[in-house]
Amino acid sequence: MAEITPEEHYITAEPYYEPSGSEVAVFEAAYANRLPLLLKGPTGCGKTRFMEYMAWRLKRPLITVSCHDDLTASDLVGRYLVKGGETVWVDGPLARAVRAGAICYLDEIVEARKDTMVVIHPLADDRRVLPMEKLGTLLQAGPEFCLAVSYNPGYQSVLKDLKQSTRQRFVALEFDYPAAELEARIVASESGIDAPLAATLVKFAHMTRHLKGNGLEEGASTRLLVHAGKLIASGVPPVTACAGAIAQALTDEPEMLTAINELSASLF
Repeated sequence: MAEITPEEHYITAEPYYEPSGSEVAVFEAAYANRLPLLLKGPTGCGKTRFMEYMAWRLKRPLITVSCHDDLTASDLVGRYLVKGGETVWVDGPLARAVRAGAICYLDEIVEARKDTMVVIHPLADDRRVLPMEKLGTLLQAGPEFCLAVSYNPGYQSVLKDLKQSTRQRFVALEFDYPAAELEARIVASESGIDAPLAATLVKFAHMTRHLKGNGLEEGASTRLLVHAGKLIASGVPPVTACAGAIAQALTDEPEMLTAINELSASLF
């Protein structure tokens, strides 16, 4: 586990981000009041980019952890490891973020194991402490530390739910796919394709989003449109780019793949 220094996690160049509402002002007010943040929204709609933008605006390091089924509290807080014949304590990314006064972003928090919730609770309320049970200490967060988590309500289930005892500790920001004109501007800017082509990609995305619940779990995200746009900008024909970057990412079902590819062929 490599040591993390704050200098490695500063974002020095301004990330491209266009606000769609008051999310920047709300985040800054929450940060000033030392309140944790919960970002809700579908995958690929811009939550991670927003976090990068806010870390750049606030001039704080950003330590991101992608949560998954096997992520334990020890993975976040730290553990004893044997190094050179000696047993030494190594901080996890959450402990490092607290010590550095960084922004710690736990992406898709509901994917983590339940014991991680117990760890973040005292860090997400007025106490702002991280219990380090194996060291027998409490790590107090300074004023510059910020905890932010995200989850996709569309992926919630009985087994993977965000409990009220967790969600009511956070200031929540709801994200969705941008309005069509803004989304086309983002796709054009991020991929390098022209505005009319970006607008057509967005139109295609809306078609796939209408299939949510009718054969697809999710429609095409802004991230997938940028992927397709980059392929097109590199000379790949649009229909081929949409098949590879969008249709195959959305489903493995042959009939649904055919339907999605027919949609793109009708537009390009």
